[in-house]
Amino acid sequence: MKFRIRHSLVACLVLMLACAGLAQDLPADAAPAEEQVLRIPCDNVRNETTFDFAVSVYQRYACVADLFSDTLVFLDKDFNVIPGAAESWSVSDDGLTWTFKLKEGQVWSDGTPLTAYDYEATYRFSAMPETAWDFTWFYEFIGPGGIKNWSKVIAGELPPEELGVVAVDDLTLEITTEGPFPPLPGVAKFGYVLQKAALEEHGPFYNNDVETSVSSGPFMLESFDPGNKIVLVKNPTYAGNRPARLERIEGIYMAPATFFAAFEAGEVDRVPYQELSAADFSIIENDPVLSENYLRHFGDFRTDYLLFDTNNPPFDNIDVRKAFAKAVDRDAIVKNVFGEIKAMPAHSMLMPGYPASDTEGDLAEYQAFNCDVANEHLAEAGYPGGEGFPAQEMWLRQEAPAMAAVFQAVAASISQCLNIDIEVSNKDGKVFTDAMNAHTLPFGAVSYGMDFLDPSNLLGIWISSGRHAWENEEFDTLVSDASALVGDDEARTQMFKDAERILVDDVGGVFIAHRWQGDLFKPYVLGDSFREPDSNGISGWHWGNDQVWGDMYIGSDR
Repeated sequence: MKFRIRHSLVACLVLMLACAGLAQDLPADAAPAEEQVLRIPCDNVRNETTFDFAVSVYQRYACVADLFSDTLVFLDKDFNVIPGAAESWSVSDDGLTWTFKLKEGQVWSDGTPLTAYDYEATYRFSAMPETAWDFTWFYEFIGPGGIKNWSKVIAGELPPEELGVVAVDDLTLEITTEGPFPPLPGVAKFGYVLQKAALEEHGPFYNNDVETSVSSGPFMLESFDPGNKIVLVKNPTYAGNRPARLERIEGIYMAPATFFAAFEAGEVDRVPYQELSAADFSIIENDPVLSENYLRHFGDFRTDYLLFDTNNPPFDNIDVRKAFAKAVDRDAIVKNVFGEIKAMPAHSMLMPGYPASDTEGDLAEYQAFNCDVANEHLAEAGYPGGEGFPAQEMWLRQEAPAMAAVFQAVAASISQCLNIDIEVSNKDGKVFTDAMNAHTLPFGAVSYGMDFLDPSNLLGIWISSGRHAWENEEFDTLVSDASALVGDDEARTQMFKDAERILVDDVGGVFIAHRWQGDLFKPYVLGDSFREPDSNGISGWHWGNDQVWGDMYIGSDR
């Protein structure tokens, strides 16, 4: 009975919203409404348990994740923070308390209002020790500027009510941090919301059952056959900032190795990059239609680099580190081993397009390939022509064959240029990470991608208390001061830029490549912020741009 009553209310709200003009009009080149169906392959091997980020990040039904609610903010295609469920936000004079004002009129698909109390309940649920949320580390990782009392609540030392996330009234949410943390609005991008009432009545997995599922996002659950098919339909009550053009999204389970074949057979409309093999990429690169519709994007702005123990010989010598940096032929490695569709050469930590990154290439000179200069540095360090230089073992962190080949090529480039011996050894992931964190790893290769979109994240891992055995007091001061600076974005950005120059010049690491990610789409999957390039010339289809789910539609030439 509850199910029928709830959907009767939805029918009434559909009529009300249509009259209010909130429906998303289809463009002139769109297929009819009944053909607005996007088909997505779902991985039948993954261990998945929930639709909701706040319940599990790493075991979500990933192919259709995060469409049942809106976060407080979105990012646009240029990674600017824009209104999501919140229409505005502000920070207190001391930089500790952020106030988010929710947009009025937002409702859940059962007709009840979306309120700040839903967000409060969600954060509190995720912080409870008994929840055992697999993303609790994130709010600890952001350090002194993290959510107030987060660590104490997840440790069971304080009750959830002491968490620094408080609903002041229906439309006002306050988030208080332990210290000033300018990126907080962008971090709120991760705060997908659960409905407080459904959470209390049905428990955290209420969205797994069509009878109890409820959505404040652009889509809602129509049917769910685990391991076979998921069907989402446009949410007629949605009143947020990304109303859908698509009528349905169908998630079809299949083996990852068959995704590309299913795409070529016309059974699905998208294939994510991680399920494309080297052979698939070769086909894509040599087919003009496929290559045009492989939408390359930044992903998590991942950078591959070499790291050293700079506290002990031989890498305590800056000339040795500069020799290694200058001995890597990045252009050749990316072109011939990595693949230009997968990576671009790197000379610094921050990938161009990331906040405060070196988009003009000013830092390239410090680590640009030059074998003659590399040998000059090695001679200055006391090893002319490589004579007397100790043999090295380059550790890898449980890399798959494709990435192991990239780092093998890096080692070969250095060895050939400097006339030294380097053995590449692929280690167990935990063994590698433990040694790196303990600063006992002499020489290794690894990658790192962002956790949140702010320079304090990707540069913060290089401070002396971080995971690398490299120390520079000036760098530490710049990153720490910039991380806490509120109210002067220009000065903050310049401080991060100055810090990265120190990192590159002092060779805290040797930067090899920035990884591209991407997804292959059918040419009839269209959309404004989806297809149009951002200010860097990269497709608007990328992490954080949740607006695409409002823009996306199926063209008439399907």
